[in-house]
Amino acid sequence: MATEEIRKKVQELRKEIRHHSYLYYVKDAPEITDYEFDHLYRQLVDLEKEYPELVTPDSPTQRVGGKASDDFGKVRFRKPMLSLANAFSADELRDFDRRVKEGLGVNSVEYITELKIDGLSMNLIYENGSLVQGLTRGDGRVGEDVTANVKTIHTIPLYIENAPPYMEVRGEVYMPRKSFITLNEERDEAGLMPFANCRNAAAGSLRQLDPHVTASRNLAFFAYALGDMQGLEIHSQEELLKQLEAFHFQVNPNYRKWDSIEGVIKGVNEWEVKRHDLGYDTDGMVIKVNDFAQQNQLGATVKDPKWAMAYKYPPEEVETKVERIIVTMGRTGVLTPSADLTPVHLAGTTVKRATLHNMDFIHEKDIRVGDHVMIYKAGEIIPEISTVLKNKRTGKEEIFEMPKTCPICGEPVHRIEGEAAYRCTNPNCGGVVREKLIHFASRDAMDIEGMGPSVVDSLLAARLVNDPGDFYRLKQEDMEQMERMGEKSAANLAAAISDSKGRGLAKLLFGLGVRFLGAKGAELITARFHTMDAIIAASIDEIQETEGIGKVIATSLYDYLHDVKNLAVINKLKDAGVLMEEIKEIPAGQAFAGEMVVLTGKLSAMGRREASEIIKQQGGDTQSSITGKTTLVVAGADAGSKLEKARAKNIPVINEEEFLRRAGIQE
Repeated sequence: MATEEIRKKVQELRKEIRHHSYLYYVKDAPEITDYEFDHLYRQLVDLEKEYPELVTPDSPTQRVGGKASDDFGKVRFRKPMLSLANAFSADELRDFDRRVKEGLGVNSVEYITELKIDGLSMNLIYENGSLVQGLTRGDGRVGEDVTANVKTIHTIPLYIENAPPYMEVRGEVYMPRKSFITLNEERDEAGLMPFANCRNAAAGSLRQLDPHVTASRNLAFFAYALGDMQGLEIHSQEELLKQLEAFHFQVNPNYRKWDSIEGVIKGVNEWEVKRHDLGYDTDGMVIKVNDFAQQNQLGATVKDPKWAMAYKYPPEEVETKVERIIVTMGRTGVLTPSADLTPVHLAGTTVKRATLHNMDFIHEKDIRVGDHVMIYKAGEIIPEISTVLKNKRTGKEEIFEMPKTCPICGEPVHRIEGEAAYRCTNPNCGGVVREKLIHFASRDAMDIEGMGPSVVDSLLAARLVNDPGDFYRLKQEDMEQMERMGEKSAANLAAAISDSKGRGLAKLLFGLGVRFLGAKGAELITARFHTMDAIIAASIDEIQETEGIGKVIATSLYDYLHDVKNLAVINKLKDAGVLMEEIKEIPAGQAFAGEMVVLTGKLSAMGRREASEIIKQQGGDTQSSITGKTTLVVAGADAGSKLEKARAKNIPVINEEEFLRRAGIQE
């Protein structure tokens, strides 16, 4: 039985973990390192394992505590989730303003504008502070119970301090653009149909029968309304948003109060352009009467409230022409078709190419070479074809067929049953080898500075590398013989390769290019097992026990790590001194608060990546070259032009010894 002291310790840990989760996921302002957070979390896990009677549904350890479901139960709302009437012009907003004033019998009204998030509406039910149910909007009167999946979203609190006895918090589940792009890249590699947009990706992720799949999708939530409630008195939308923030919900910060409809129209017009720079999709602006008493006076129709209106932005699409369709290869051998387009300006950039994902996508839209098409930016970033203008066909358009042989090695191309992708299955295909090497050296993986596609091509042409382990056997004199690689460039590349040895297990695991395993999954697995040997020794079930890791990823990783050829590469990396463990704690503090730092030359105590992480965790940031924003330069051995440029611009310069002392690593 747990003593009162143990119970108190568990409660303190939960409160501290909730606090730091809120700072990390909602405020993006962590006060402690990931290492320190993991230490707190593991303490709670260990105590709950030892005293299972203390486990509660609102504990931070229960974010992925649900089992896979056969379906989602239906639940009727106490108060319906109404839709909003739409406006498409300034005059329609003025008509809305006129109706509001007539309905209230007043000459002026205070409005609140909020960005309309393009996601999935959600109703969260809290009883005595604990999240007990999460319901999709459904038809507005009956929603689906997706509680187990909702609990995996870190911006949704499982427990609220000082909450009323009963409260329904409403808002939007959405997928950040970065997560959307990563997810579609993974689906392309896996031979699955991509999601069309962030909204569809969010909806598809939230309706997964296995909560572990939902957890891997990095969904988020903005709160903006209340349904039914007891014991809470709020008088305006502005007051509500501030109260939701006080309850540690993520509230979109871009809301604003206006005293006239002309001000609202001005704000709407400003955000039509500014919204493209956000990290999530929006499709309009919601305008609400601020005062709740006035909202109640105005009431609602059967379908929508009379006190609110959604202004919808027109979709940004342009017409262009498919000049040709080309095929590129990914690191798992997947052949991906892309359309070369007549250059056209779209959402602030010139677009020349659009992804076509796979043959199912091409057949579904009936895309042909020579077609006139409409394109848009999926997630505001990736150009995609939305519509084929078939009325403009001349009869000269050409139907595209996937090549029957690999364009790199000439071996037959296969399409696995149940997958949309065509794949070269030759493990020695030069294209597969090339993409794996590029991925291993990429920024999100081992981050070998200077090891770009052209350098990898030169190394392959010179037969100096065949797998990632060969990077660490390269000699400077060998690289100097390559085309466009002088003595200094070779020395810098050799130093970058050496620096990358200390990136840590999570980066290495992602860099190996295991099918289905993304950067986040690699971090989760590393946090659980700590060493490569421990991961290799784990069973599929043990890997799957990791929070956020499902059976598909667990099986793929297990199979990869028990393949003789892959183990040979891992052993080669181990023999070269590549770190096979998670990175140990980096000293905390704020020694570099507000600094923009450039690292130049070779550091003897650590690699540049580790030095960069120290700077970032102590309040600063780094950049690769000297600019007007640079405030400090750390100069190691053989520092070159960057050091000279810094001195010419009178930018402060410190050596490695001073850097280590300032960071608190040595006295």
